[in-house]
Amino acid sequence: FIFTTMKQDYAEKVVDVLDPKKKLIRLCLSQRDCLCARGCYWKDLTRLGRDLAKTVALDHSIQGFPTQAANWIPVPRWWGDPRDEELLHLTPLLGQLGRAVRTGGDGEGI
Repeated sequence: FIFTTMKQDYAEKVVDVLDPKKKLIRLCLSQRDCLCARGCYWKDLTRLGRDLAKTVALDHSIQGFPTQAANWIPVPRWWGDPRDEELLHLTPLLGQLGRAVRTGGDGEGI
């Protein structure tokens, strides 16, 4: 999933770059799917229709997840550097989370 506070047309352009063959990204939520309060857009993970106990979000800003902070994994903002491997550093953690969900584990040790 992609969930951004940006407008839909921008989000679609990003998805076209990330997944030009439309094989990886099944859903793209954008600004119209966010909650708006005092001019700020908030990402509400309940809009995914998934069990939040089995849902994580990667983002550079906690601002997008005020009510679901426990589901948030902070990542540095990406500035276009092709040598940036920050997400690769999360591979072990995401693998552990995926195994815990598949086996019904409680996430102990993660």
